[in-house]
Amino acid sequence: MENHEFKFTGTTLNGIAMLVLNLLAYVVSIALIVMAFTTFTGATAVAAGVGGAVLTIANLIVSSGFLLVEPGEARVMMFFGKYRGTFTRAGYYWVNPFFSVKKLSLRARNLDAEPIKVNDKTGNPVMIGMVLVWKLKDTYKAMFEIDAQTMAQSKAAADATVSGASTANIMSAFEKFVRIQADAALRQVAGQYAYDDGEQETHGLTLRDGSDEINKELEQKIDERLVMAGIEVVEARINYLAYAPEIAAVMLRRQQASAIIAAREKIVEGAVSMVKMALDKLADEDVIDLDEEKKAAMVSNLLVVLCGDDTAQPVINTGTLNH
Repeated sequence: MENHEFKFTGTTLNGIAMLVLNLLAYVVSIALIVMAFTTFTGATAVAAGVGGAVLTIANLIVSSGFLLVEPGEARVMMFFGKYRGTFTRAGYYWVNPFFSVKKLSLRARNLDAEPIKVNDKTGNPVMIGMVLVWKLKDTYKAMFEIDAQTMAQSKAAADATVSGASTANIMSAFEKFVRIQADAALRQVAGQYAYDDGEQETHGLTLRDGSDEINKELEQKIDERLVMAGIEVVEARINYLAYAPEIAAVMLRRQQASAIIAAREKIVEGAVSMVKMALDKLADEDVIDLDEEKKAAMVSNLLVVLCGDDTAQPVINTGTLNH
């Protein structure tokens, strides 16, 4: 996309020197007016009075040309509606008072978006939030390629932006634009991935596990939407992720069930290993000779003892193995 922004190359004078000259001119104009009424007479008094009035008007016009630029700020310069460049050099200057000046901030700004409800790839409603760091990069696009009325946070902010009001009102309009576009990009990215893999080893990218890759894609999507406004995305990342309240309890039970199943698998695996070890030990040391029926009964009892949740109650057999 073509870059229309360029540096302001018009005449700029030292603001302090011009301020001193302006004050001296005010003193001279006041002195002429006073002398026209008190000292001079006739044509001289008229000339002094007219000269003092003209000088005062000229001084008022000159006074509107002073420009204070702080680091991290920019001034968009326009001359009767035509863009003349962007001035970013910090300092106190005087420029042509007929220039229309729009004040913008180039400093980085932070947007902590409230969590929104979206449907993930599988259709589950999730709550997702993000934090975004952005700043103005192209002042021409920011001022002339976006409708200030639609950017404005309120009608008052819109009117202030059009008439060249404070930086806070202007930047609040951009913040609203950034918030809306970031919200749309977040919904788009969240809808492309599932919240998690549903306890299935699919090895696919999910919102819960693929944070780095998803954050990069989110940053790219937001940057694509904001480039038209001359806004640069410094960083974008998801900072909140949870199931929506209406399914949170169900998903919690699912996670608990998955955890219980995984624990039972470990218990059964260990119990089978211990039963096998016990049978092998009895056979190797020739402690007792068990037929297949007795082995099956012993395996059943050991598995019940090892896999059960309750404490085992031993039963002492006072008879023989044949009864």
